[in-house]
Amino acid sequence: MTTPTAVVERPIVTFLPSPFLGPAVWEPVAQRLRSHGWRTLVADTRGTSPEQVLDRCEASLPDDDLLVLVPHSNAGLYVPAIAAAGPLAGTVFVDAALPPASGEAPLVPPDLREQLRDLADADGLLPPWPSWWPREEVRRLLPDDATLDRLEAEAPRMPLSYTESAVQVPAGWERGRLAYLSFGDTYAREAQRAREAGWPTGSLPGGHLHLLADPDAVAASLAGLLARI
Repeated sequence: MTTPTAVVERPIVTFLPSPFLGPAVWEPVAQRLRSHGWRTLVADTRGTSPEQVLDRCEASLPDDDLLVLVPHSNAGLYVPAIAAAGPLAGTVFVDAALPPASGEAPLVPPDLREQLRDLADADGLLPPWPSWWPREEVRRLLPDDATLDRLEAEAPRMPLSYTESAVQVPAGWERGRLAYLSFGDTYAREAQRAREAGWPTGSLPGGHLHLLADPDAVAASLAGLLARI
């Protein structure tokens, strides 16, 4: 009698939006990646402090399924803390900040932090992320005005205090199964660090919001990297 072969279910590809943006930034890619045979989930990364972001993110994750994290932008800095809470099948950073090996990771670079102080209102609140830059600059990263309008409507008004915070980075996270997908040269140093570390890497020509500009290409590149980690 032949013993039936056990079917090993793929891990859930779990997208981490930047806390400065909303979940809709990942929804088009998540939808397309399902056509490649992957289960997907967009985690809740809303919060006004690193602790709140982590609490809400972890509460939105399933308890018993193995996950592959796919962070975008500064959501990459939260990967070590999430990994410390439970085992991961891997992580694919997508045009994302990379945490240090251990210690603290400032959530916003010092030069940008200085610029943002001038944007905060009397209550210490920043405008939504798309409004940090001239509208025409953000529009060039997106396929149409409707996408920009949705992005602006969903992006939260974060407190200036968030930009002056840091997230703790537990040691050992770099021993995981890791890959990196970059868009253009926004995170050129991070992409180079990934290559030097021997991670599977990929690159697509485009801007920081290429996941909204060409979700088909991003999903296809992700599927390729997921098969290599």
